[in-house]
Amino acid sequence: MKILSAAPALRLGFVGGGAASGIGPTHWHASRFDGNFSLVAGAFSADAQRNRAAAEAYGLAPERVYDSFEQMALTESGRADGIEAVSVMLPNNQHAAATRAFLAQGIDVICEKPLATSLDEALDLETFHAAHPCVLVLTHNYSGFPMVREARDQIAAGAIGELRVIQVEHAVSSGVAAPGRNATSGWRGDPAIVGSSAVLADIGVHAHHLMRFITGLEVRQVAAELATLSPGRVSDDNAHVMLRMDRNVRGLLWASFVAAGIRQGLQIRVFGSTGSLAWHQEDPDRLLIQPQHAAHYVLRRGESWTGAAAQAGTRLKAGQLEGQIEAFANIYSDAAELIRARRTGRSPAASARLCPTLSDGVAGLRFIDGCVRSQATHGAWVEL
Repeated sequence: MKILSAAPALRLGFVGGGAASGIGPTHWHASRFDGNFSLVAGAFSADAQRNRAAAEAYGLAPERVYDSFEQMALTESGRADGIEAVSVMLPNNQHAAATRAFLAQGIDVICEKPLATSLDEALDLETFHAAHPCVLVLTHNYSGFPMVREARDQIAAGAIGELRVIQVEHAVSSGVAAPGRNATSGWRGDPAIVGSSAVLADIGVHAHHLMRFITGLEVRQVAAELATLSPGRVSDDNAHVMLRMDRNVRGLLWASFVAAGIRQGLQIRVFGSTGSLAWHQEDPDRLLIQPQHAAHYVLRRGESWTGAAAQAGTRLKAGQLEGQIEAFANIYSDAAELIRARRTGRSPAASARLCPTLSDGVAGLRFIDGCVRSQATHGAWVEL
């Protein structure tokens, strides 16, 4: 069971993620959850008033608040008490540039997904990172849920036999307009900011990473239909993707902004030769195992018979619910272990190696690129 860190908190900076933003408070709570990080600096907004307001809300000293991430990277790297890590929460088209700025100064990076807005940009960042090998973590936070990690261990142990079929979806109602209004989504619906597919960049990559994380399989070919179903939108809001994966496994991925009535519809089912398993993010403490020729059963987070990875990510005993902040905090906890290990020249704990990194970000952009190419050829199969 996870306990508070005994090590000194790592000095953390925020780029984006103001106190009034959608994701900033989540990162703030998650980073502090286990005592691993302390927020000491930030460049929260290009708007000076909002930048100051965020700094005041987070309790930062005025001299540690910056007008830009470039200024912040240079100044903090020169301070004796400068930040040791930074969380990047800017719009998609600034992720790669901000990450580069801090890597160049030897500062470890925790970046929101997606890693970049195109595969070429992601590959360029991969090359840059090879020359500046700091820790680079992506916040695919759903892989932090203990029962997602248990699902990974169950599959690796052969609990459902040889894998055959995967069905994964992340479907929400953020693109369903209120009565009398067109659907809008701010910058998340602007192709110039989000990249070639809005729905895949925002939520499709979560489904893609969850599937890869649980099964250990890579997608090799895709056949995709990307559609815009909401009046008034200029970007896609629904994706149906057929998948051909390693070991002849087949898959289906659905990502949608137009799933009316659904708030957080991330779920996965994996079918093998002797049974199946299922996990739903809105009931995250339960993992359903369904053998073909035996009684079906549910594994609960916090029980002693779950595996080491699930135990390491657990804070409360079974029956006391854990959720989104705790899963996000597991990513931050893993990131802290990777950062401390790099800075002291030791090997990180095995559990921290489950943390999403640069390679996952590149895989996500490769998936989006393949889906866009498939859509351009009317849904033909394309190689990734």
